[in-house]
Amino acid sequence: MNNFKTSVTMKMLLAGIVLILIVETSAQWYNFPHEAFQGARDMWRAYSDMREANWKDSDKYFHARGNSDAASRGEGGRWAAEVISNAREWVQERTGHGAEDSAADQKANEHGRSGGDPNDYRPPGLPGKY
Repeated sequence: MNNFKTSVTMKMLLAGIVLILIVETSAQWYNFPHEAFQGARDMWRAYSDMREANWKDSDKYFHARGNSDAASRGEGGRWAAEVISNAREWVQERTGHGAEDSAADQKANEHGRSGGDPNDYRPPGLPGKY
């Protein structure tokens, strides 16, 4: 009888662990599209702010800030930031912007996505609004 209780207890414990893993995986998958949408919105906001600011040498700051904001949303936001950044740089390289500038942009993108402070790229005098 004791072996039966141990067997049932072990099966219940294993079933509980499997259930927790399934629920956790589902919860992450459920959040991914929402995080990706929010991350894309963060990237758009950084781009819009960059255009509005029209500030000399602010490009890298806005790259880092957009990626940082998006990545802070979670895995979906980080994914959106990477896809958008890579696509933007691919297009710029194909339309005549230099590979050197693109590499510097990608460095700022990665800095933001990996949790670096976007203010490391902030140009002097950029209004506090940004």
